[in-house]
Amino acid sequence: MQRIPCVLMRGGTSKGPVFLAWDLPAAIPERDELLLSLMGSGHELEIDGIGGGSPQTSKVAIVSPSLHPEADVDYLFVQVMVSQRRVDTAPNCGNMLCAVGPFAIEQGLVKATGELTRVRIRNLNTGTFVNAEVQTPQGKVSYEGDTAIDGVPGTAAPVQLTFLDAAGSKTGKLFPTGQPIDWIDGIPVTCIDMAMPMLIVEAGQLGKRGDESPAELDADPVFLQRLESLRLKAGLAMGLGDVSDKVIPKPVLVSAPKCGGTIQVRYFMPHNCHRALAITGSIGLATACVTDGSVAANLLGGVSEPRLQRVRIEHPSGGIDVVLSYTGEKGETIRASVVRTARRLFSGFVYATVPQRLAG
Repeated sequence: MQRIPCVLMRGGTSKGPVFLAWDLPAAIPERDELLLSLMGSGHELEIDGIGGGSPQTSKVAIVSPSLHPEADVDYLFVQVMVSQRRVDTAPNCGNMLCAVGPFAIEQGLVKATGELTRVRIRNLNTGTFVNAEVQTPQGKVSYEGDTAIDGVPGTAAPVQLTFLDAAGSKTGKLFPTGQPIDWIDGIPVTCIDMAMPMLIVEAGQLGKRGDESPAELDADPVFLQRLESLRLKAGLAMGLGDVSDKVIPKPVLVSAPKCGGTIQVRYFMPHNCHRALAITGSIGLATACVTDGSVAANLLGGVSEPRLQRVRIEHPSGGIDVVLSYTGEKGETIRASVVRTARRLFSGFVYATVPQRLAG
């Protein structure tokens, strides 16, 4: 058995271990094998590891000091599949991202600067940059506060995340196909890459209301198969190639809001409906809402002038607010901020069986 220093953290509506990069094997195949072992991947409950048996609780964050002049730390996100012994490092995860700032400060990678400390994070999955504002009264990370987020019980200290250059995170373009609307199998869709490559489709186009529970949607195999068919074709159209073994693009159903928000969504990961909403997904969805011609904007009746400064996205556990700002001569550059919370759950060591080829 191998013993690895580990901090288990909740980040937003996700949970998983956070590691310092130097505590894991440098070789990617060896690192991935170790993560599969310690998470218990390959079993629906991940019973032989510390994974939680759900995509939201089978996530890993790897943090290290950054050599980039515009970042303090580098962050690599690893999605560990639950039932398959496979990992995916293509996407970023904004929920786990909000645990990176507090972790970096407490591990001594970033020095606290007064009541509020800014941690500049480079996401290695996408090459994008995010600023995290962490509460550090008396020079120490505080997890206690009055901020509540839907999908997490209780309240905690706020962590504000500002995505600085999220457009074209994986494809290099906000709209990888060159247009805000595409037609796939006779259905209008938006293929957008803002923090996370996504396929956006109006729920009614697939025979859904848009307010179904995740369990209801997950229990409809015909619908899921149709959604996956759209996703595979969107992946090709976006230049991502064969995405059958990838978690991007993420398919999203949008519909009219029910609780006073801007828009209602059901976000898939990509084969199960998220019980809340990915932070990276919220950034792209908010951007779509204020971009002419997209499925989301058309659902809202077009883009208002002046453009929205705040978009509230309703999801199965409640809602999330995304604050938007516009820069450039014509406001063509969109920056998005969200407020989340994080919590340190335990620190110590995790034990994993070393595969035979690693032990030798």
